[in-house]
Amino acid sequence: MAESITEGTLKTWTKKVGDFVEADEEVATIETDKIDVSVNAPKSGKIVEILFNEEDTVTVGADLFKIEPGEGGAAQATEAPKEESAPKPKEEESKPQPAAETAKPEPPKETKAAPAPEAKKEEKKPAPAPAPPAAAAKPAAGSRGETRIKMSRMRMRIAERLKESQNAAASLTTFNEIDMTELMALRSSNKDQILKNTGIKLGFMSAFAKASCLALQEIKAANASIEGDEIVYRCAFMIETMGTPLETHKPVHVRASRDYVDLSVAVATPKGLVTPVVRNCEGMEMLQIEQEIANLGKKARDGKLTLEDMAGGSFTISNGGVFGSLYGTPIINLPQSAVLGMHAIKEKPYVVNGKIEI
Repeated sequence: MAESITEGTLKTWTKKVGDFVEADEEVATIETDKIDVSVNAPKSGKIVEILFNEEDTVTVGADLFKIEPGEGGAAQATEAPKEESAPKPKEEESKPQPAAETAKPEPPKETKAAPAPEAKKEEKKPAPAPAPPAAAAKPAAGSRGETRIKMSRMRMRIAERLKESQNAAASLTTFNEIDMTELMALRSSNKDQILKNTGIKLGFMSAFAKASCLALQEIKAANASIEGDEIVYRCAFMIETMGTPLETHKPVHVRASRDYVDLSVAVATPKGLVTPVVRNCEGMEMLQIEQEIANLGKKARDGKLTLEDMAGGSFTISNGGVFGSLYGTPIINLPQSAVLGMHAIKEKPYVVNGKIEI
């Protein structure tokens, strides 16, 4: 677990007292403000005591359960019922013999014909019939019920970081519309063949990711971040190519520099918005980017992202277009310095070479 994580919420127990577990088998899940962490059994044995309940806050290093070491416990547990179930049929075979003998006499036949219970049943039937419709008619007036659900640690942390970014970043949003005709035609003519040959679904994210990488290599400040009183440029040639900073005319002294683009991609999950990172995106082809985004998206929705999947990131792409959004102001993912918001594709009339086209 990362050093920044000191506590979490115990969300679920996958095992209970009395269960046998193998070494490294998952026993519980802890939710932190970043990811869900699996708690695995340190050794094989039987769980004899659980020290925390679900929704309890636990600290890093705390003992969650007690385990009695042992091997083959699960096998013994499965064999035991087999031995018990074997003699049962023998007893059942011996029991029906006296039962058949007692069934031979005919005295009980006289008691079978009894008109009294039939009359009682007829009296009881009409009584309960009108009750259900009266009860069903009451909720028709409407409901003003409320449900309170405790926010997850991850969702609370996301809200804190977004508000922190709003307060700290002097952000400026610009809106640009682009003609998607050529890109849509390219995707339409190739997506079926690509899916058949590679199994990769070609979308628009890879095109915008590749375009962002090219732009970030040209506009190096957009790929930088502020750490303390330093600006971290992610390009080794910054010292040679950039002679002066924007704010002064003195030579730039870069103490930390890296030559890469780590692209954060915003993914909506049931627990909130997360931004897994596509590492070294600048060296990938479009299909490689598309595949990596799909893999990270699946891990995010399955709750299997690791801290390494989300750490770092030099630039973020957020695709609000999947929700039908036409315009929006995405929030910068600190300590990054820029974010690209993609939005919906709509048909509009434009003037092209003096003619109105859609």
